[in-house]
Amino acid sequence: MPRLAVVLALLLSLVSGAVAGPALAQTPAPSSDAVPADPFGETVTLPEKTIVYLRGQANWDTALETLVEKFRLLHAFLQKAQIAANGPAMTVYTQANDTGFDYQAALPVAEAPKEPPGDGIAVGTSPGGPVLKFVHRGAYDTLDITYEAITNELDRKGLDAKDMFIEEYVTDLTTTAEDKLVINIYVPTRTP
Repeated sequence: MPRLAVVLALLLSLVSGAVAGPALAQTPAPSSDAVPADPFGETVTLPEKTIVYLRGQANWDTALETLVEKFRLLHAFLQKAQIAANGPAMTVYTQANDTGFDYQAALPVAEAPKEPPGDGIAVGTSPGGPVLKFVHRGAYDTLDITYEAITNELDRKGLDAKDMFIEEYVTDLTTTAEDKLVINIYVPTRTP
């Protein structure tokens, strides 16, 4: 799967500070559906948010299906607890290898639930602080193009990324037609 190689290259550069190899020397366009005003490598401050989340592991071949199912479970929990989501769903990627990745599928909430969630659902805080923001528009399976461009942008700017990245789903990952997705990708970088 092409996305696997690109995400692994990004994660390896995140963990080791390695620079992308010659195959990634030229930055491709982030997406054929990019809007000129979309940020690509813009520094922003990501606010910490209270989240309910499910932690898990998934393989690359079923990544979308796995995440969609986790978000459905989180939405069902919030509906049952009569709590409204307070922002877009997000996935915090914490580790990856050649077969899969570790993640937290999360929904922000204004307040933590009064009762412990159970069923593997936890309450916590999303990552915050300065990050580079990138925007992907289009099908989930074309994210590899955007991640390749992100790797190149980090290389161009001489930046080392921290060992995680965040996808924030501007459009609902569970209901939006896959080719109409809009995803903000946040990459925390190390301070020089």
